[in-house]
Amino acid sequence: MENSLEFAQQLDRTDPLQSFRKRFYIPERNGKPLIYFCGNSLGLQPQTARLALDQELVIWQQHGVEGWFEGENPWLSIHQRCKKPLAQIAGANPSEVCPMNNLTVNLHLLLTSFYQPTPNRSRILTIGGDFPSDQYALESHIRNRGLNPDETLLEVFPRPNEHTWRTEDILTAIEQHQNSLALVLMSGLHYYTGQVFDMAAIAQKAHEIGVPVGFDLAHAVGNVPLKLHDWGVDFAFWCSYKYLNSGPGGVSGVFIHEKHHGSNLPRLAGWWGYDEARRFEMTKGFVPMPGADGWQLSTPPVLAMAVHEAALAITAEAGMEELRRKSELLTGFLADGLQETATVEIITPPNTAERGCQLSLRIKTGGKTVFNHLTGQGIIGDWREPDCIRLAPVPLYNTFEEVWRVGQAFADFTS
Repeated sequence: MENSLEFAQQLDRTDPLQSFRKRFYIPERNGKPLIYFCGNSLGLQPQTARLALDQELVIWQQHGVEGWFEGENPWLSIHQRCKKPLAQIAGANPSEVCPMNNLTVNLHLLLTSFYQPTPNRSRILTIGGDFPSDQYALESHIRNRGLNPDETLLEVFPRPNEHTWRTEDILTAIEQHQNSLALVLMSGLHYYTGQVFDMAAIAQKAHEIGVPVGFDLAHAVGNVPLKLHDWGVDFAFWCSYKYLNSGPGGVSGVFIHEKHHGSNLPRLAGWWGYDEARRFEMTKGFVPMPGADGWQLSTPPVLAMAVHEAALAITAEAGMEELRRKSELLTGFLADGLQETATVEIITPPNTAERGCQLSLRIKTGGKTVFNHLTGQGIIGDWREPDCIRLAPVPLYNTFEEVWRVGQAFADFTS
């Protein structure tokens, strides 16, 4: 790539996704649009979100409780309207996905079903330094089963003086501990480094030793292509407020492979997971909905679901293949623009197959000063202690010209 404004503008003119930027509100400061490279933390607001909310508010206003049953799109089926685009994005069958709850709530629900320790096989394999919420959930389930997290949780770390994991080290750890493992659970894309893990290979290795495997896809869903069904992943969960642009604290989602739909896995039951045809009989004895829907607990948050549905439609329309193609170009252009900046070390893998939208930059000296400089220049990324700036040019709404300007801001500061 040519590191010039003219080349960046040419890429924007020929970008097949260029029109999607107009579907989002771009944050401004003093009347000027910011360069928003923080979709890895919170995606931008779709312009259709307000309309979607208003439609449900009108139904609430005019129908009250009958909104659950009346009208063209009654609330009773609101989660169903999200299943087709979610399945497309996750590489799943519609019956295998369901929008519900929040991420860590869903993690606890799925651990209840899929973590079944025995006296001989009780350990959980994960990666060291995964997102803290996942670590806390794992620790609590281990303790609630009378086990010691220090002995039961097996963490795989990068090699000394390396920032990211080698797939062979994860696969080797699974094989070495096969006689004691009960579960493999880890992120599909690491929040700090931006590394995408080889989920297909990890799932295959876990199944070779008869162990279920699950993935936290908070930073992967809507970011990188997923084939959860084909990979044979047992379960997965995610949030929707990053690359799915469904609003702060937006509804989460789950994937449960169809091979488990007729099983007798234990679960924490709630009335919205009860057979819909008999739900209002209010009888004892839980009869689950078929598929992933049977893991639902409570009444869905209609207003949040309305925004989620509107946002999913945009991602599904763009298509993960086109989004991925542009994402690789954006991160490649950004990496090229930063390669001569001596104070910056990109710790995200250089191989595009091992990264998504995010580049994590280790700032060797004065990291917070660099970050504050970028913010002052209208560039919004995020800071992670002790020395990391995360930047995520998102293909739905970021441009190549913005990427070039970020590179120039680094060059200007360090020259």
